Amino acid sequence: MFRSTVLVLSLLVCACTSVKVQSVDTSLPMLHVCIQRNTQVEVSDFLAVLQEGFERHGIGTEIYNGNRPRRCEYVLMYTALRSWDLKTYLSHAELRLLRSGQEIASAEYHLRGKGGLSLMKFAGTKKKMDPVIDKLLAGT
Repeated sequence: MFRSTVLVLSLLVCACTSVKVQSVDTSLPMLHVCIQRNTQVEVSDFLAVLQEGFERHGIGTEIYNGNRPRRCEYVLMYTALRSWDLKTYLSHAELRLLRSGQEIASAEYHLRGKGGLSLMKFAGTKKKMDPVIDKLLAGT
């Protein structure tokens, strides 16, 4: 019995969420961000969650495919991965914010152990990414 309890607790502890963020410098006058569409991302609502998050901070967004439009001083590049356990869920995401080609901020969301036994792994993309976006854009 004791071993079973320790095993379950170990799995739950391993199911922690890791968030690493390098926030945007608050002195940058960022009013508009171009988001480079990543066609490899299969998390259907990820792009919409990104746009809503930036707009919540008063930053307009536009999506582009392929080459960066010249008018885009700030560009967001992203990736998001899904895992499966009864259904698919967001298990990892990375955001890279560039200004004139130089990285100025970044964020990473990672579900350790792909969420283990925690039911929180099934939370929606918005619930997982809103705090990450808020930390990324803190002070803008």
